[in-house]
Amino acid sequence: MTQAMTYGRYLDLDQLLAAQKPLSDRHDELLFIVIHQTKELWLKEIIHEIGLAKRLIASGDVEPAYKALARVSRIQTVMTLSWDILATMTPADYLSFRGELGSSSGFQSHQFRTLEYLLGLKDQSFLKFQAEGSEGLAMLKAALAAPSLYDVAIAQLPRHGLSVPDAALHRDFTQAYVASEAVEAAWLAVYRDPPRYWELYQLAEKLVDLDDALVTWRHKHVLTVERIIGGRPGTGGTDGVGYLAATLRRRAFPELWSLRTKL
Repeated sequence: MTQAMTYGRYLDLDQLLAAQKPLSDRHDELLFIVIHQTKELWLKEIIHEIGLAKRLIASGDVEPAYKALARVSRIQTVMTLSWDILATMTPADYLSFRGELGSSSGFQSHQFRTLEYLLGLKDQSFLKFQAEGSEGLAMLKAALAAPSLYDVAIAQLPRHGLSVPDAALHRDFTQAYVASEAVEAAWLAVYRDPPRYWELYQLAEKLVDLDDALVTWRHKHVLTVERIIGGRPGTGGTDGVGYLAATLRRRAFPELWSLRTKL
């Protein structure tokens, strides 16, 4: 006899709530685990939504992609606010169980790196943090080789009569995107005449929302880490706050920022 569907069965709560396994008896370790597991769940949804947006934009259905991109921005806001919860943990609280983390590090989050690759922030050096043959490495390699969200957005510009160099449209997608004056000029034309290019104008602003939210998330991450561990190295041997602060300068969609100076 088939069992009736219940809330717990539908959400697989027995497995979900058993996934928090603190390695110490310190009270705050559960919070640390829950915060990071929750972020990974949200990253899974973000990747899901950006995948849809990419497919829609690539097919020319730009407006339906707005919903997915707006949803990602809202999720990014929630993820940023979660740093405030983690910041209730004092340095003493964290240091009481930090040793249990060993060499584990956020550098090893294949979903966060996949998000960066999907946005166009491609850096092959992060592949080394994934085990050979793992699902995480396969996901990263697929995102690295594929056109990014920004690549498919740029490909829409010629469809609206705007000139884009072939080098920007048919490039090696495994490499980091390099800003182009010609691409900037095309987007600048969009921003100078929104009624004519309304579809592209709205798309560009949705992309800027994502970039803005990502930098905001990074900034809050820096402050939270500095508040809790100061200038100590990260658990994976990284530069800690120094590395995180350097990421604040990254922009996934550079021309959408630089054009504003020329409007």
